[in-house]
Amino acid sequence: MSGHSKWSSIKHKKAATDAKRGKIFTKLIKEITVAARMGGGDIDANPRLRSAVLAAKAENMPKDNIDRAINKGTGELEGVNYEESVYEGYGPGGAAVLVESLTDNKNRTVAEVRHIFSKNGGSLGENGCVAWMFDKKGYIVVEGDAIDEDTVMEAALEAGAEDVREEAGNYEVITTPEEFEAVKQAIDDAQIATVTAEITMLPQTTADLTGKNAEQMVRLMEMMEDCDDVQKVYTNADIPEEVINSL
Repeated sequence: MSGHSKWSSIKHKKAATDAKRGKIFTKLIKEITVAARMGGGDIDANPRLRSAVLAAKAENMPKDNIDRAINKGTGELEGVNYEESVYEGYGPGGAAVLVESLTDNKNRTVAEVRHIFSKNGGSLGENGCVAWMFDKKGYIVVEGDAIDEDTVMEAALEAGAEDVREEAGNYEVITTPEEFEAVKQAIDDAQIATVTAEITMLPQTTADLTGKNAEQMVRLMEMMEDCDDVQKVYTNADIPEEVINSL
């Protein structure tokens, strides 16, 4: 999971420092819209919508934007009909890559995803080729220098977390998707600030990348995340900190 942690950390730092707020909002609005369309607009009765709204609030999205996205999903406002797709493939060095998309044009999306893979030393694979390497989990990161481990463990484990581990100076809290909200609420109630809180796909094992392969992998991930049709991208690549920082 260290590969996920390092990429997740750099991803959130980048989001806070570069001019991508509008793109982040666009992807969050898509997710809220689709979640409302599939499960209804009642946040209390729709776990996926609840998670999407939580993510939007974490990015300081205005309430009006959230409400409009929900209303588009429920049909109260006119909106684009997005379809979900998952693409799987291999990056440089054979690292696994899992891509989730929401798009109004699947042909456009698969062409773009294939281009990003090939441009960065990877290849688009068949359905099922790498998905088995990942587990769907709740993932919460707490800054290690702001709190002690015992406090984090007490709040998280009592609320139903599967594991709490130290990684790169931070604490990672792992939960089942079903227990994610309860654990996040317990951490909030304990007044423990979080860096990341999301339902994600965690790799069961990692693939160590160095040199050119590591550099290409970072570029592949960045291009995937910059793609308008891509919602989330996951990898089992473990990339050295110095490579990430240099790029």
